[in-house]
Amino acid sequence: MKKYLALALMAAFSVLSGNAQQNISWMMEAPAAAWQPRDSQAELVYKNRLWIFGGWFNSNEAPPRDVWSSDDGKNWELINPSAPWIHSDLSMSVVFRNRMWMMGGWYNGRLKGHSASNRVWSSKDGINWESETENAAWTPRIASAVVEFKGKIWLLGGTENYYFGDKNSLKNDVWYSSNGKDWQLATADAGWQPRAYHQAAVLNGRMYVFGGGNYVPGYLALNDVWSSEDGVHWLKETSNAPWHQRLWFNSVVYRDRIWVMGGWSNNPYKNHDDVWSSKDGKNWEKFQSKTVWKGRHEASAFVFKDKIWIAGGMTPPLVNDVWSLKLPKDWR
Repeated sequence: MKKYLALALMAAFSVLSGNAQQNISWMMEAPAAAWQPRDSQAELVYKNRLWIFGGWFNSNEAPPRDVWSSDDGKNWELINPSAPWIHSDLSMSVVFRNRMWMMGGWYNGRLKGHSASNRVWSSKDGINWESETENAAWTPRIASAVVEFKGKIWLLGGTENYYFGDKNSLKNDVWYSSNGKDWQLATADAGWQPRAYHQAAVLNGRMYVFGGGNYVPGYLALNDVWSSEDGVHWLKETSNAPWHQRLWFNSVVYRDRIWVMGGWSNNPYKNHDDVWSSKDGKNWEKFQSKTVWKGRHEASAFVFKDKIWIAGGMTPPLVNDVWSLKLPKDWR
C-alpha cells in the first residue's frame, strides 16, 4: 500500500511541476530591435549590457560589421557602424579578462574571395578593436565553440570551410590561450566526432561539448554530449540526448543548468522552438511554457539580469525580435 501511495504522490508532483512550468512564459521584450534582422551574429554580455555584432544578411554580400548594445534588451544603441574585422559570419565570441573577444568567422558568403579566418580581435568598448594576432595557431575556421574555462579561452572544433567544404574540413581539435594571442594545442583529436555549428558550456568544473555536425555538402547532425575537466580527456555523457539532432542552436548556462534552445535540422527539415535543460549533460528535461518564440536557428542567446534572452535569427525570414524568460526563485 505504501508503495502505491508513494507512486501516486510522485505522479501528482510530476503533474503539478509540469503545470508550474507551463505557467511560466517567454516575454517579448522587443518585436523589432533597432538592428537589421540577421543571423549568425556574435553575442556577449559585457559591462552589464547585451552586445551583438556582425552576422549574416544573405550569401551574396559581405557580412555586416556593425556593433550594437543594450542595457534592457528593448532599446539598442549603434556603437560602431563599421568595425575593422570583416569575417563576422559564424565567428566566435567570448568575454575574457574584461574584454570582448571575436575570432575566426567567414567572409563574403558564396562570392569570389570568400574566406575563413584565424584572426583574433578584442575590445574594451566595441568602438576600438585591437588585432591580437592575425594568424592564431589553429587553422582558419568558422562555427567553433568557445568558452572561458580555468582562466583561459578554449576553442573547440569547427570547420575550415562553409558552403564549399566537406566532412573532411570538420575539426575535433581543442586549443587554449591565456592571453588570446598565443595558442596551445590541448589535443588534435578530442575523441568526439569532428563537428561545427555545435555548442559548448562550462558547468561544475567541466567543459561540455554537444550537438552540431555539418551543413553542406554532406549533412550531419548530432545530439551527443561530452565533458572534460582538462580539455584533453573527454567522457561521453550520452550518445543520444532526448532533444533532436541539430545544427545552429543556442545554449546558455542558467540556474546551474545547461540549456539547449532552437536550432535547425534536415531530418525532418525544421527550425526548432523547443527548450531543454540538464544539470549533468546526461539527463535532460524539456521545458514547457505557455508562449515561446517562433522556431529559429543561429539566433543570439544570453543570460542577463537573471533571465535567459533570445534575439534575432532565421525563422525564416530573418528576424530582430528579442525575448526573455525568468524563472521563479524556487524553480527546481
